[in-house]
Amino acid sequence: MRWPRTRPVRVTSEAGDGTDPMDSAELVERLREADVPDAFYDIPGVHEVSAGPDAQYFLRREADAWTVGVRQRSQDSVVRRFSTEAGACAHLYDTLVRSLARPPGAAQPLDELLADTEQIQRQAWADFRRHEGPADDG
Repeated sequence: MRWPRTRPVRVTSEAGDGTDPMDSAELVERLREADVPDAFYDIPGVHEVSAGPDAQYFLRREADAWTVGVRQRSQDSVVRRFSTEAGACAHLYDTLVRSLARPPGAAQPLDELLADTEQIQRQAWADFRRHEGPADDG
């Protein structure tokens, strides 16, 4: 797995603050650039997932707000409501990219570990045999 290159996105609903508001279509583009799996989110009319994992985020337009939430086992839970599409998009982007970011000082990435599985297994057996004591016959 390749860890995403995060591009910080700070979006507010106020114009002229130096930020670049994004809409739902641009959100999908930015999430793909950040290597966020498509199955992690659903945006009706823009990016719909027909059969996704057991849990995924959603962004949708409601009567008077934009809603970001989580769908788990066909149950929707609203996380937060926004007055603007840009605010909702920024929140979902930050949430998804942060959830995939590897914490500082994290262990080796999985692909590196898998490349060394034989060596790791040999070392584990050697450690086991070295620490193995005499058999306990009861």
